[in-house]
Amino acid sequence: MDWLSFAAKGLTGSPLWLVVLYFALVTQLTIFAVTLYLHRSQSHRGVDFHPLIAHVFRFWAWLTTAMVTKEWVAIHRKHHAKCETEEDPHSPQIHGIGKVLFHGVVLYQQACKDRALIEQYGTGTPNDWIERNVYAPLPALGPTLMALINIALFGAIGLAIWAVQMLWIPVLAAGVVNGLGHWWGYRNFETSDTSTNLTPWAFFIGGEELHNNHHAYPSSSKFALRRYEFDIGWVAIRVLSFFKLATVLRVAPALSERPNVSIPDMDTVRALLTHRFKVMGDYFHGVIMPTLKAEAERAEGQMERLRGKFRRALANDGRWLDEASRERMRTWVRERPALARVMEYQRSLAATLERSGRNGEALAESLRAWCDEAEKSGIAALEAFSRRIRGYQLVGA
Repeated sequence: MDWLSFAAKGLTGSPLWLVVLYFALVTQLTIFAVTLYLHRSQSHRGVDFHPLIAHVFRFWAWLTTAMVTKEWVAIHRKHHAKCETEEDPHSPQIHGIGKVLFHGVVLYQQACKDRALIEQYGTGTPNDWIERNVYAPLPALGPTLMALINIALFGAIGLAIWAVQMLWIPVLAAGVVNGLGHWWGYRNFETSDTSTNLTPWAFFIGGEELHNNHHAYPSSSKFALRRYEFDIGWVAIRVLSFFKLATVLRVAPALSERPNVSIPDMDTVRALLTHRFKVMGDYFHGVIMPTLKAEAERAEGQMERLRGKFRRALANDGRWLDEASRERMRTWVRERPALARVMEYQRSLAATLERSGRNGEALAESLRAWCDEAEKSGIAALEAFSRRIRGYQLVGA
């Protein structure tokens, strides 16, 4: 084979369809190395992989991203611990959506320089000989070898494939998930951050598109939590589990309702604490929105409508609005007594569920008092919601 032929097609001389297939496979494997190994397994301990599979993922992440396991895990754990605060390594609420979306890799590199952060949050990650002597001290060697492999296989087009490979995680993970995943999309759960689901059919970024679901249940190895949602990463885990190459450690427990439960008990408490974000989301859709609609009907269309971000902000009492906008929303609410009452009950319930460090019986007593008051409110939607949550219980683990 002469040099000109090698430069054009590499050693394989592969047709275009095979080059495209190769590109799809290697980029998807990179996504899996990040979402399955770095994220679900190492960061959150939701799944364990057979040592051989775990090392394949670790090697591939080094080869195609130059990321060190301990650093990635530490930065991600701090993101959860300090989400949407000044200490969050990559919050668009703090750094701006443009910065995170287009320069997320820069924020990641800056966080890597904080060795105190890495040591504090990176515990429990691999520390064997190859990690200490190859992966951690020589991160750039991996992408260099990947470039040589691609060029050898496909010639000049292999270099183009390599360039896109190097952009795959910085663009899709550091940019899209960390940026748009806290900026745009839909929310199943009223988490204490701005996380969103980008799409219910999560297959392009390995399931990471279901970001709000993940923030609601961080340790769950399964991100799809609605019947209509699909998580390709979970499919991969189930396939590996079938061949005894993966062990699922945690998934989000299901929530069920016991009929005719008159007094909230410890099963109720455990269910509400575990699913507090879902409960608050249900409150918004099942109590606040019907009350808002009833207010509009009583006003016979004369009521000024609350639109856009203000209407969505009722779900979290305006937590993510600026001070002026929050006061404008609350003034609007105060002028509508029924809506003001259900918003007050919302704040009271949220405060109760956030007292997770309290004695279980004391918390159960607070829930009983809240339910008793709610069912005497004279607001039909609130009364129905209260009767329903009395019987909540967890199913599965």
